[in-house]
Amino acid sequence: MRVLGFVEAEVPAALARQVAVLEAGVWPGSAPGHDPALAPRVMLLVDGAGAVAAALALLYKEIPLAGRTYRAAGLSAVVTRPELRGRGLGGRLVAAAHAELAADPAVDVALFSCDRPLAPFYEAAGFAQLPGTVLVGGTPGEPLATDAPGFDKAVLAAFFTDTADRDREAFTGVRVPLHSGPVDRLW
Repeated sequence: MRVLGFVEAEVPAALARQVAVLEAGVWPGSAPGHDPALAPRVMLLVDGAGAVAAALALLYKEIPLAGRTYRAAGLSAVVTRPELRGRGLGGRLVAAAHAELAADPAVDVALFSCDRPLAPFYEAAGFAQLPGTVLVGGTPGEPLATDAPGFDKAVLAAFFTDTADRDREAFTGVRVPLHSGPVDRLW
């Protein structure tokens, strides 16, 4: 197995088809791909025969918060082929994503949400929960927050700055709009 990385628009067609089929099996009705404004990159764990075992996307966005602008990256569409789950392959790919983001001088923070029961999976790869933090996606007119009724989301992060403890504090307990809009302190 090897990890491959691509700008999303440059993923070879055969691999892109495999990822689309894999995502559709897990998220029926979802459309493949991500907003190009988020500069999506795709990371794949591929076997020797060229079969995608696991996939994820990295999305990039600047987030103004606490008097500075953070260069943020987020994980999205993390998925492993169903018949290969439980073998550590998804964790291997998420750990590779963490390492890639940590090595990228253009990234200050990785920030994303997941279903709360999956938080330990991401923590094992080096991410930590941000208690009380809410991510607000969607649009300003139709926001979708990680604390919306019926959601049970955890917000996870990793900080790659020289002031990681201070930065973690700035992100803890706030509503972080991933669309344009102000950041509100929750407590």
